[in-house]
Amino acid sequence: MLENSIARLGEYLLNISGGNLIVVSFYAGLFVAIMTTLGSLLAIFSNKLPDWGIDVSLSFAAGVMIVASFTSLILPAIEFTNSFTPAGIGILLGILLIYAIDRFIPHEHLVKGYEGPKELKDKLRVVWLIVLAIVIHNLPEGLAVGTSIVFDLRTGIITAIAIGIQDFPEGAVVSLPLATLQKKRLQPILMGSLSGIAEMVMVLVGAVFFTAFRSLLPYGLGLAGGAMLYVTVKEMIPEIYKREENELYVTLGFFIGFYVMLFLDSMLG
Repeated sequence: MLENSIARLGEYLLNISGGNLIVVSFYAGLFVAIMTTLGSLLAIFSNKLPDWGIDVSLSFAAGVMIVASFTSLILPAIEFTNSFTPAGIGILLGILLIYAIDRFIPHEHLVKGYEGPKELKDKLRVVWLIVLAIVIHNLPEGLAVGTSIVFDLRTGIITAIAIGIQDFPEGAVVSLPLATLQKKRLQPILMGSLSGIAEMVMVLVGAVFFTAFRSLLPYGLGLAGGAMLYVTVKEMIPEIYKREENELYVTLGFFIGFYVMLFLDSMLG
């Protein structure tokens, strides 16, 4: 039943988009941006949420991203060419891309603290450093949605749904710490929305680029998959376990996200 619903949704989006996958990608990007914004609205209730909520939100997102990296990106890239080489090169490029962004763009994690050029540490407010960290997390997610839509519409829709679901708690991850730090509500919500808009931009970038250069699509799928894996393994998992608190909840959150993405992906079978 869900498979039929996804197929009908794909047909509907193609119809209202005039068969243009870039327009479909715009709608998908708008969806993930809205989901991020809705999550950021939780800042209104920041004083009523448990302390472990942020870690569980991140772990849920990590579970989704781990599965999506393989089922929606890396494995389709290998199947597209019946060769590991383009996917392998793409994975390496994705890792190097996020490493460079991580290395040279200043940002601050909730637990690990500041990363980036030391000379910029005191020149940006903490609020912007936290937002930049989440934007870096969101870039490969947006790229994954746009690239997978160009590869296969059903795969792209499933990826967009899964990324949108995990963007809801990610929006909260942006807004809740800022609301606590600033004792405000409006600005944290706007910052969460900004991270969603950045992700939407990357959806469109991926769709436009790989529509124009379709021969590079398997490299793009690998790149998005490698970038998501790098962010998940290097940034998100160490972040959620470093406090060594609420490990059971965190682990459960990860596997719930894992199962959600795996279930959605099974709809392609």
